[in-house]
Amino acid sequence: MKTGEVSQMFSTFRQMRIGVIGDLMLDTYWWGDVDRISPEAPVPIVAISGKEKRIAARPTSNKIRIISRNQHMMRLDSETTSFIKASEEKILIEAFGRYVKEEKPHMVIFEDYNKGVLSEKVIAECISICKKNKVLTAVDPKRKNFFSYKGVNIFKPNLNEAREGLNILREEISREALENMHIELHRKLDNEISLITLSERGIFVQRENDSVLIPTHVRNISDVSGAGDTVIAVAALVYAATENVRLMAEVANIAGGLVCEEVGTVAIDANKLMVECELLLS
Repeated sequence: MKTGEVSQMFSTFRQMRIGVIGDLMLDTYWWGDVDRISPEAPVPIVAISGKEKRIAARPTSNKIRIISRNQHMMRLDSETTSFIKASEEKILIEAFGRYVKEEKPHMVIFEDYNKGVLSEKVIAECISICKKNKVLTAVDPKRKNFFSYKGVNIFKPNLNEAREGLNILREEISREALENMHIELHRKLDNEISLITLSERGIFVQRENDSVLIPTHVRNISDVSGAGDTVIAVAALVYAATENVRLMAEVANIAGGLVCEEVGTVAIDANKLMVECELLLS
């Protein structure tokens, strides 16, 4: 890919309208230093030096991470995970339908954390609305609703989620094994594209009979929090803009690696991503 083509693609991104439906998160960080053990219990004492909230439900799920010297010491979760009521489903589905008709998004991402917003009914109705309005769909699935996303365009589990969903025992990861996963996913979901993240091994993508296994680029990994979210966000954007499956996987793979160089959940920097794409894809 030529440098000018990368720049042109990023310019196209500004014209894309991407919607997200799912569970909202608030990431809270307590920063501090650990230099002694508590005399009251065998646990470290963290001297808090700062607190930070990063906007990511009913109420908003709040994940508090206590960090010392860039190392996670503890995470405290405060959240509600029961499914929303039928009356709430109706309100959400109607609001989503209005959004699609009025805003006319090019792509909608279903961001499912198993926190209760995306029930089977909400998923089915919202996918149906997207299909009727010719809106592309992408999903970052979790265990409870893994096979509820029938007919989506992009289905993006990580490797462990795919193995668990398909009841596959751990085995050596090969292109053939990943292609078989896609065949099974497609048989159950009728999805167009399978995009499977493989952690340090990279990313795999397949549509119909065309597949590619893309390795990771060398990175100084600080924190993997939010990497999967970055991958689905960037993949959805690139595919909506280009409908190029390999390019989608390449750029999403780069983006996922970039955010792993930062501590905590961070939004991908567009300029930094463009520079990396020019360097690695040209």
